[in-house]
Amino acid sequence: MPELGTPASRFSAPRPSTKVAVSASPKDKAKDFIDPTFLFRFEIEIKRADLEWGSKGLSLPESHRLPSFGALSGQRIFSDVRMGWSEAGIGLHVSVSGKRQLPWCRETRLDESDGFHFWIDTRCSPGIHRATQYCHRFLYMPAGGGPRRERPVASLIEIHRSRANPKPINPEKLTIKAFARHDGYELCGIIPSEALTGFSPSDQNRIGFYYAVIDREFGWQTFTVGPEYPVTEDPSLWGQAVLV
Repeated sequence: MPELGTPASRFSAPRPSTKVAVSASPKDKAKDFIDPTFLFRFEIEIKRADLEWGSKGLSLPESHRLPSFGALSGQRIFSDVRMGWSEAGIGLHVSVSGKRQLPWCRETRLDESDGFHFWIDTRCSPGIHRATQYCHRFLYMPAGGGPRRERPVASLIEIHRSRANPKPINPEKLTIKAFARHDGYELCGIIPSEALTGFSPSDQNRIGFYYAVIDREFGWQTFTVGPEYPVTEDPSLWGQAVLV
């Protein structure tokens, strides 16, 4: 059984008015159950880090590893996700292993590409259903850029149905480095504070948060609920993170 979290992980009371649909026939094997992660609001801690960029990019220790509660609904755990923060921004380190196929990455089809997709609401508004200017979606993928699609790509992606968008950012401001491995890849990056509208840890250290490591070979490894829900556009389905 994969490790789901750390002692810093916690969850709140069940969401109200939750219904569970069960097949009326005991012989029907295709019973419909609600995703167990939908029943709770999860909160984690993202720890402070130096965010020092070296020749191999950014390295974060085991203490910065984030849980994947999607395992509760049977998702495969195929990646190690770590994040840290400082006043300068947010850093990430992701490694994917066990693959037999190359990741599918296209700079012209970012929404569908393999890689690390994550969402941040710098003002943490869990009751809203449409994104505001404080809601961001970033993608870090190990390839897909350049004439031969070998260059790693980092990008801010517009959130569908959003009421407003964060300030635009030049993709070159998003630091990224990626390394191919025999059974997967490793990537790291830094999102500078200037790319995060409303980011002010000293005034607001709680953020809305969700991530998905998307892979055409393995599927989705998510922070909480999976793609069966409109999690890519509905901030009320995200969890929360406290910057400590």
